[in-house]
Amino acid sequence: MRHRILFVCLGNICRSPMAEGVFRKVAVDAGLLDHLVIDSAGTGNWHVGDPPDPRAQAATSLRGIDISGLRARQVSNQDFDNFDLLLAMDQSNHSDLTSLGAGEAVDRVRLFLDYAPDLGLRDVPDPYYGGKDGFDDVLNLVELASEGLLRELQSGL
Repeated sequence: MRHRILFVCLGNICRSPMAEGVFRKVAVDAGLLDHLVIDSAGTGNWHVGDPPDPRAQAATSLRGIDISGLRARQVSNQDFDNFDLLLAMDQSNHSDLTSLGAGEAVDRVRLFLDYAPDLGLRDVPDPYYGGKDGFDDVLNLVELASEGLLRELQSGL
C-alpha cells in the first residue's frame, strides 16, 4: 500500500518544500520511499512556479538535502482526492485547508507537528521574514516531526 502525503504551508517556498525534502530523505534512509508519494503545496498562489527560497535551499543543503528542483504550486481540490494526508505547517494553513476540503477529506488534514508531540508546539513558524537561524529552527522541527510521521506510517505498512 502506498501512502500519499502532501505538506502544505502558505506560499510553498519555505516550510512545505523543506518538509517534503526532509521527509523524502527520512523515507529513503528507512528504505520506504517506494511505499510513499510525497509532495508539497501552498494555500496561496503568489509563488507558483518558483523554486524554494534560497535560504531554505541553503539550510537543507547543509544537511545533505537538495530541494532546488522543487517548484511551488497551489493546493487544488484534486489534492483532497489524491492524498491520504494533508499536513499543514500551522493552524492558519490547517484552517485554510479545512475550508477548501469537502466532507471526509477534512479528516485527512492534520498539523504536521502533531507527529512530534513532545515539542509542545502546534505551528512550524514561518521563517520567510526572519534571518538564517529561522530556517535552521524550522529544519529541526521538521526533522523531528518527519521521524514521528515515519514511525506512524511504518506501523501501518
